[in-house]
Amino acid sequence: MDEEYDVIVLGTGLKECILSGLLSVDGLKVLHMDRNDYYGGESASLNLIQQLWKRFRGADAPPASLGSSRDYNVDMIPKFMMANGVLVRVLIHTDVTKYLSFKAVDGGFVYNKQKVHKVPATDMEALKSPLMGIFEKRRARKFFIYVQDYNESDPKTHEGLDLTRLAVWDVARKYGLDDNTIDFIGHALALHRDDRYLNEPAIDTVKRMKLYAESLARFQGGSPYIYPLYGLGELPQAFARLSAVYGGTYMLNKPECKVEFDGEGKVVGVTSEGETAKCKKVVCDPSYLPGKVRKVGKVARAIAIMSHPIPNTNDSHSVQVILPQKQLGRKSDMYLFCCSYSHNVAPKGKFIAFVSTEAETDNPQVELKPGIDLLGPVDEIFFENYDRYEPVNEPSLDNCFISASYDATTHFESTVTDVLNMYTMITGKNLDLSVDLSAASAAEEY
Repeated sequence: MDEEYDVIVLGTGLKECILSGLLSVDGLKVLHMDRNDYYGGESASLNLIQQLWKRFRGADAPPASLGSSRDYNVDMIPKFMMANGVLVRVLIHTDVTKYLSFKAVDGGFVYNKQKVHKVPATDMEALKSPLMGIFEKRRARKFFIYVQDYNESDPKTHEGLDLTRLAVWDVARKYGLDDNTIDFIGHALALHRDDRYLNEPAIDTVKRMKLYAESLARFQGGSPYIYPLYGLGELPQAFARLSAVYGGTYMLNKPECKVEFDGEGKVVGVTSEGETAKCKKVVCDPSYLPGKVRKVGKVARAIAIMSHPIPNTNDSHSVQVILPQKQLGRKSDMYLFCCSYSHNVAPKGKFIAFVSTEAETDNPQVELKPGIDLLGPVDEIFFENYDRYEPVNEPSLDNCFISASYDATTHFESTVTDVLNMYTMITGKNLDLSVDLSAASAAEEY
């Protein structure tokens, strides 16, 4: 390998593949390597039920009642996309949409007082929601109207509130919202993962609520989310194609992939099978540079195969249910993700559900029980914990850009934020995502 590359990307997880595509489009010379012989890394889809069985049950063969193995695409890091969110803008910006087909997700729900309710996202939905009493509904409706009308650049819409200074608590008190309402707004609409947001400036929460409402309005559907047909495993491959179109080089099944440094600690290349490819920068997931990351947590996860939709979700074939921490007496939220044959990820009549949360114990079966109890009968269920890592190096000193592990959330907002931050650190510029979303219809084939 005599050539020198601007960037070598290690690992074919979704974050790494998005960056590989973006950097190739920018004209950088990119080499993409992976020790595995498949795309996706930790965010891969297990295309055959035998793969899932092998991972969790060893050598046993799956029962014939589960249907055809090749009809399964089981995502290991399942996440929905906000229809008006940043990932969709990246897809349109890069024209990766031509490689993918999407479909809207049927429902967005929240767990409250032992029951599952549809998430009210507009002033009219707030009036109908059983989550609130009649007086609280009126107060919530006023707040939703304020959020819908809020324009950061138009002080007339601010009603005298400086959201860059006022905390969420202060704004909620102004509108007389009770703790219950604040809870589902913060976790099921603004998609905060814990309660730290309550003491932070309200501008972020209002922007998140607006994104939820705008995403919901795009398709007039039951949720603000979309999801690719055949699962998320399609996304890394689509960005790999994009990178290749712009001159990126891919090498799978490359053992070891050892990052090499000079005397000053700066990256100079990557060695595999006795050959070293030179480069100026390295992008990778935490597993390639374990000495430059620290463990920051652990995700507990259950994967269930079922023959029915999740009860109390209006027979939705695809759905997200958020269980806020306060409802469970926990420090972090729990997420329930369900998809099915309607998105071509399971055989006809089969549903795949995931329950995930930031682990607070070493016992996922017990910890995930509140979410599992919402599933009803399951055909098969698998449990696991996996560690989360984040980088501790200084990229300006060693030219290593390491992604953070995937969190427990079942939506993509935190994932894409990490990617765009890395893109800015590598290129010194922000990605222009001011695309016209009205020109694209994600529920069809973009």
